[in-house]
Amino acid sequence: MDASTKQILVPVDFTDQSLIALSQSYKLAKMLDAEITLLKVIEQHGFLSGLFQKHEDEVTAEIQSKLDALVKQTEEKAGVRVNSLIAKGKPYEKILEVAGMINTVLIMMGTSGGAPGLKGMLIGSNALHIVRQTSCPVITIRGKHHRDGCDLIVLPLDLTKETKQKVDKAVMFAKMFDAKIAIVSAMFTKDEFIVNKLNRQMQQVKAFIQERGISCNAEIVKGLKGQETEADVIVDYAKRVEGDLIVIMTQQETEMTDLFLGSTAQRIISESDIPVLSLVPEKVLDGGNIVTPY
Repeated sequence: MDASTKQILVPVDFTDQSLIALSQSYKLAKMLDAEITLLKVIEQHGFLSGLFQKHEDEVTAEIQSKLDALVKQTEEKAGVRVNSLIAKGKPYEKILEVAGMINTVLIMMGTSGGAPGLKGMLIGSNALHIVRQTSCPVITIRGKHHRDGCDLIVLPLDLTKETKQKVDKAVMFAKMFDAKIAIVSAMFTKDEFIVNKLNRQMQQVKAFIQERGISCNAEIVKGLKGQETEADVIVDYAKRVEGDLIVIMTQQETEMTDLFLGSTAQRIISESDIPVLSLVPEKVLDGGNIVTPY
């Protein structure tokens, strides 16, 4: 594996969801002129691992055999070079470690979403850690059925915050996919002054996107305060317009020491059956504070 070659990192555990994520990486690899690297992490359980070394070696050999077969199958389907790696430890730690070791331009991973009955409260713990801590874009895939390609990008905006970085990134991906953009913002107020201001801002963003040659629609959706969240409004909108990708941005603390997910971003990842692209913001200063959209 050439250290300078761009890589799409796809963690696999041979479950249907991880293989769905892998299949969604094929076209992206060609678009990005990247290779695909499959990573299987074998979880270890402290001192017990040493007691069953022979069994562990057998398991590793079996996994390597399955990975080799998957590499061959993926190369045939994707038409790009595919690499494979095995690591031992905590899945999210090893995924982050490998992502930092190779020239990772994108992490593509399946996630199980929240536990049944806890809508919106949890997403797969590994996905959560990775989206929070990585320095590269992550696409999380929770749903089972996806179109081949991307015709419509859903761009949720909080119009009270800085939006330019996120819009620029969405335009870049729209050009890459030859896709349209649908802007959506949730509104929970009836104050006419605020409503008019948000409408003006929305039209400015729409014009900015259209000036760059991207077809764009924009809609402010009124939410029912106390009955639904911003994430509910955004996920429902994405379903209604049949979006193929939702673009969100992680938030960063002022000291730039750690990444964290706002509640809206976390709920979108947890609840959406449409793939979610989480982008890492660059440093943007506004009076000494960093401002980012969800």
